[in-house]
Amino acid sequence: MTPRRVAITGLGIISPLGLQLAECWKSLSAGRSAIKPIQGVDCSGLRFQNGAQVSGYDPFEHFEGGKDAYIDRFAQFSVVAAREALQDSKIVLTQELRENCAIVCGSAVGGQAALETGFEDLYVAGRGRVHPLTIPKTMANAGASHISMDLRLSGPTYTVSTACSSSNHAIGQAFRLVRDGDAEMAVTGGSEAPFTIGLLKAWEAMRVIAPDTCRPFSKDRRGMVLGEGGAMMILEPMAVAQARGARVYAEICGSGMTSDASHLTQPTVDGPARAMRAALREAGLQPEQIGYINAHGTGTPGNDPTETRAIHEVFGKHASKLAVSSTKSLHGHALGAAGALEAIATVLALHHGILPPTANYNERDPECDLDYVPNQPRAARIEAALSNSFAFGGLNAVVAFRAVHS
Repeated sequence: MTPRRVAITGLGIISPLGLQLAECWKSLSAGRSAIKPIQGVDCSGLRFQNGAQVSGYDPFEHFEGGKDAYIDRFAQFSVVAAREALQDSKIVLTQELRENCAIVCGSAVGGQAALETGFEDLYVAGRGRVHPLTIPKTMANAGASHISMDLRLSGPTYTVSTACSSSNHAIGQAFRLVRDGDAEMAVTGGSEAPFTIGLLKAWEAMRVIAPDTCRPFSKDRRGMVLGEGGAMMILEPMAVAQARGARVYAEICGSGMTSDASHLTQPTVDGPARAMRAALREAGLQPEQIGYINAHGTGTPGNDPTETRAIHEVFGKHASKLAVSSTKSLHGHALGAAGALEAIATVLALHHGILPPTANYNERDPECDLDYVPNQPRAARIEAALSNSFAFGGLNAVVAFRAVHS
């Protein structure tokens, strides 16, 4: 079968930047950071107090039983985003299409709220047992499974868990399923809800969390800031989308995946560079056609200069003409959901012709010498873009997008 072009026709997102797509884009395109003091968790014993949380979310508006339903917060985010994406796509689901729709999601840590409650029952309350639905609520595939049940989609459904590259790996897999004819439609993205004291203490032990805010690529950066949320997109064959008169946000055209095979937590230049080259190669894009990169950009001392060097290695002289920004400065680092949030930011940047900025940027670092779109959004018509995700374990996933202008 001849590989098919793949269109993105629906987007759904719930994030610290807003509860729906329009609200999130308004915040993104204005460069408005959602990093603020963490609510709902006692952080008095932590070295950091700030995070990027979804605020104003009422689970009772979406699920019977609200926060105490049989579905964990991270999986609720998956379903809420998928519902919006499907509605946004205006696809009419037939039985045949339901049976040929893939669902591929990313999550690094799964149901942390349910896990924490179980530990409290055991070790704090001394109950000697946990809630009978603890396993179904904590399993990383719960988001994908609940999307399947909620929307009655019964094609290939699974979850990818590769730390902070989870969503980009998932999007890449979904893209290939549709491109190669193994699915006629896909729901893909990721979700995460990491704000429990146990996980926050674990991240504190890593010594990579900033005490104030996330300043990617800025010389005074001091680390990452955790975030949460869910983001989903609808993929379908371009020919089908055009035939039904669908709005096409962008074309997803390539995916590159590599492993550093080097160190569990220290990134290399080679692995990310090979992933970017692989995405370009699969997309049939030349480096000079890329105008924007949504960087992994964690704000840590190690990641940012390494990613900068990798971009130089791949793009050569063209690197100085690239716009590069890290939207983690706006919505925080949502771990396994980061790639999904950032993919939607990239797609919307292509669609609207506005590049979201790197917020909180104060001072140029000689080791980070690219154009990071500092602090202010920028109007720019871009032909194609990359979205980078690089994970602990040395696992790299890059997705390539091409603009589609009507």
